[in-house]
Amino acid sequence: MNSAIGRLEASAAVAASLRSLLPPELLLLVDARFIRLHRLYDEFVHRLVLRVASESGLEQSLREPGTPADIATRAGFAARQALVPLDWMLRHLTVRGLVEELPDGAVFRYKAIGPVSVLDPGPMREEQLRHDPSWMPSYDLAETVARDYPAFLRGEITGEELLFSPRRLRLWTEYFSNDNGLYAVNNRLGALAVEQWLPSSGGAILELGGGLGSGALALLERLEAVGRLGAIDSYRFTELVPAFLRRGEQALRARHPSMPRVTFAPLDMNRAFGEQGVAAGSLSIVYAVNTLHVAHDLGFTLGEVLRALAPGGRLVVSECVRSHPRQPIEAEFVFNLTETFRSPRLHPLYRPTGGFLTPGHWKQAMEAAGFAEIRFLPDIVRVHEQAPQFIAAAIGATRPP
Repeated sequence: MNSAIGRLEASAAVAASLRSLLPPELLLLVDARFIRLHRLYDEFVHRLVLRVASESGLEQSLREPGTPADIATRAGFAARQALVPLDWMLRHLTVRGLVEELPDGAVFRYKAIGPVSVLDPGPMREEQLRHDPSWMPSYDLAETVARDYPAFLRGEITGEELLFSPRRLRLWTEYFSNDNGLYAVNNRLGALAVEQWLPSSGGAILELGGGLGSGALALLERLEAVGRLGAIDSYRFTELVPAFLRRGEQALRARHPSMPRVTFAPLDMNRAFGEQGVAAGSLSIVYAVNTLHVAHDLGFTLGEVLRALAPGGRLVVSECVRSHPRQPIEAEFVFNLTETFRSPRLHPLYRPTGGFLTPGHWKQAMEAAGFAEIRFLPDIVRVHEQAPQFIAAAIGATRPP
């Protein structure tokens, strides 16, 4: 009971500190209740990590100090695919006070502080069900992944096989949905940013990595609600995964059957946009929700976006963002298993690791590509001063005239 009261009080304090920093529309989503549920989900993922550490032999391998590579060797992990998820788990366990991080120049060594006890994630799941079942797709996905995590670490299965087999499509359909109380925040925030930053003249929008369509649905719903849907000359929904593209098209056509200005096509953001039918200078908005962080070469992709935009056109992305470069974010427990997430082309200034970026990295990357007027919604740097665990932000940038 005391721990539950403590969570309530801490969540209320964080929500109070955010009231003057978040736009009113976002405050309706990110209130004390949301923050409390987010902490609950974080605890659920933590308990899954403890289970993985026990079942994979990681706990025994932490009894002596070692780098992630040392620890992977002791545990019999497949270093090529295991190192990034292992490093994330070590940083996570360090934040939780179970592992000691021993910096040695640019190298980090880790050692367990004591026995790593396994905790049952079931009570967290049950509490979530009582408070808000809409979050359950996030729980189902993390728990499904955790079952096969030891096999992945040993190299017996790839992350793509684990995550994207046909039998797992339902998991993604339910996860990438505006009905998922956790994931919907990024979609709603991105839609709000486009509404605020859409040029007054409107124009053509291209969405990158539209997935199953929830980001587009949230955006069109927002523009319709404020009377700006008519400002869109065309909306090009793109997605590289065929199954996702089909589902996204079905969802959008069902919701907007009389909107002929919406078209659907595959687009690979790691290839030149021009050779895929996107004319230079033809777009007012390029939009993406949790997509650009998996670009193989972020500088190249941003350059392609810049060329596709008309002068004064805007890039708007809604992303999970770190408060500092080594911050572990719970979504990475799942997405670290994918090759595209963990192994992009690195850049010393704005792409030091795979995964999610900090606000500073986004600003440097966009400026290096030639964008101007970099902006954040909310002011995420100020938000991080009050709530470093707040991870949602929209980032906007303009192609200079």
